[in-house]
Amino acid sequence: MSRGGRVLLIIHDVYQEDNIFPLGPAYIASALKASGAEVTVACQDVFHYSNEELVRRYLQNGSYDLIGVGFMAARFKETVLDLCEVINQYKGGAWLVLGAHGPSSIPEYMIKTTGADIVAIGDAEETMVDLLKCKIAGGNDISNVDGIAFRSGDGVVVNKRREPSRQLDRFPFPAWEIFPMKDYADCVGLKGMEEGGKVLAVITGRGCTNRCNFCYRMESGIRLRSINNVIEEMKILYQQYGVRHFNMQDELFISSRRRLLEFRDALKSAGLKITFNCDARVDIFDEEIAHTLAECGCVFLNFGLESSDQNVLNAMGKRTTVEQNIKAVRIAKKTGVGIGLNFLWGNIGDTEASLKSNVRLIRELNTYYHLRTIRPVTPYPGCDLYYEAIRRGLLSGPEDFFERFKNSDLLTVNFTDIPEKQFYESLFNVNKELIIDHYEHTAGDMKEANHLIEQFYNLYFKGEYKFRGARHYDRKQEKVGGRK
Repeated sequence: MSRGGRVLLIIHDVYQEDNIFPLGPAYIASALKASGAEVTVACQDVFHYSNEELVRRYLQNGSYDLIGVGFMAARFKETVLDLCEVINQYKGGAWLVLGAHGPSSIPEYMIKTTGADIVAIGDAEETMVDLLKCKIAGGNDISNVDGIAFRSGDGVVVNKRREPSRQLDRFPFPAWEIFPMKDYADCVGLKGMEEGGKVLAVITGRGCTNRCNFCYRMESGIRLRSINNVIEEMKILYQQYGVRHFNMQDELFISSRRRLLEFRDALKSAGLKITFNCDARVDIFDEEIAHTLAECGCVFLNFGLESSDQNVLNAMGKRTTVEQNIKAVRIAKKTGVGIGLNFLWGNIGDTEASLKSNVRLIRELNTYYHLRTIRPVTPYPGCDLYYEAIRRGLLSGPEDFFERFKNSDLLTVNFTDIPEKQFYESLFNVNKELIIDHYEHTAGDMKEANHLIEQFYNLYFKGEYKFRGARHYDRKQEKVGGRK
């Protein structure tokens, strides 16, 4: 038994081969290791271990102090609920700790539903270290740990929130050494990468300067790492793991012109010749930013345009205009980078006219870099739209949400005046149009296009909920040794 405690972090399966490196657990693992803990990771996402295999490989003969599972709300009923049931059967004296966006906003419900011992709310590096110290000391002072909810008799106690750290440089780099790095680096193919290249995720800051009504992030504002700290991490990934393409996982990578210019200069000084993809807001985007991004190696730029209707953008709290959306995309197109045009439909104020307008704008601005389709908005617990649904009587709470939620390409709550059957008919017709348009412009296989159209039809009208949507990365290799 490690004197610093033993922790098992489980990366649950997402039933696909294009797995993004799990930065959250990797940061938590690093913080725990720095405190003296022995940390093991079970990557169900990579190896597709069944829950029974998870028991045999990790739980049956393990003796842990903490077992951590992080997840998004979309995976809760499909995957996490059964996983928690199995963990509870075999956890021994360990505390089962849930974390990430899924449980953070509704910790009482999650503890009562899953049988978990604790929910770590928000950023969890320091929280998990404090919990482990508490556990190996006998567990009597858990009420003094900030940023958690915990089971107490038949009830749940929610402690005061932990103040999010604004000094992100003090966190150690992710604990790459305990993860199957080759599997993560080799499994995704992105356009613009060198053939056979490796890609891994990096996050240069946490949070965003805005809050859209469908965003379930709990903290306000943006917290940034220093550029020097980011470059040091990228150098390790470049030199030790052969990474040449970086998946910038920030909610908002381009937060200021000054920071982007500093990033460009630091890349040059470090001699890092890379490619990367990132997200950007349209309201600060201009020719200088577009040119600088291309100079740095950006090959794909994701814009959350969301709507072509200004009234809908206003209702979202987007704080952008349709004109800014169009201008930013047109500027970006001149650089030759691939562009992601992200649109949602079904938000407050949306109509049949706004849907058709969205399609016209996608077709006008499209670079056909990725297949773009339109999803209905989902009011995940924690976002403003979720609480608006409760206020309107469209949802009664988290249990009602999870009963209704089946797939992120389906309606959970209808905020429009359009009957549900007509809503799906309209959405199917425009997505069919977008799929055909994409394949015609890319000389793709129309059999593949028709198959994708059939999948959307079966999702909307036949309840085949396992469909994962149209925007997967390219699969680079088949996994061995695991199973779905």
